[in-house]
Amino acid sequence: MSEDRRALLRSEVVHDGRVVHLSVDTVRFPDGSVGKLELVRHRGAAAVLPVFGGAGDPDPDVLLLRQYRYAAGGEIYEVPAGIVEPGESWSECARRELEEEAGLRAGRLAKLTTIHTTPGFTNEEIHVYAAFDLGEGAVRRDEDEFLRTLCMPFSSALELARSGEITDAKSLVALLYFARFRTHGDA
Repeated sequence: MSEDRRALLRSEVVHDGRVVHLSVDTVRFPDGSVGKLELVRHRGAAAVLPVFGGAGDPDPDVLLLRQYRYAAGGEIYEVPAGIVEPGESWSECARRELEEEAGLRAGRLAKLTTIHTTPGFTNEEIHVYAAFDLGEGAVRRDEDEFLRTLCMPFSSALELARSGEITDAKSLVALLYFARFRTHGDA
């Protein structure tokens, strides 16, 4: 989450909240002109696609969440994900969120990619992983998390993506990246 400090001339904090921090920044654009932009600053997050089965399984089971999201107008499909804690690595965040939300521990993680969620107005980036060699963990959901876990064949999850039933960007990236690149390495 690097910001071009040379471009930032002034920053006025509008809101400093638990999850996001909104400022109006005066910036110098690449052509030398100066303007104001609203920026939502975010600590960043990790997301993880839990994959059951071995590297040779053509259609392993995966776990998705069906989670209530007020901003999305109800329940949506997602992969487990959450905000990084101070001093926590991205992979530690992915492991923690997997256990807290899905009750699973990952024996191995494979880094899939990093995405900028909405670079037009936020610096939020999400580090996306696949988790393997899954074992039982302890669920510890936040009081504002209302979700249920769903295990299904990977092909069924891809069909939910194809049909438009999965609209969450990080989850689409996790599924489609894994479908294309099928990485099983360690992270």
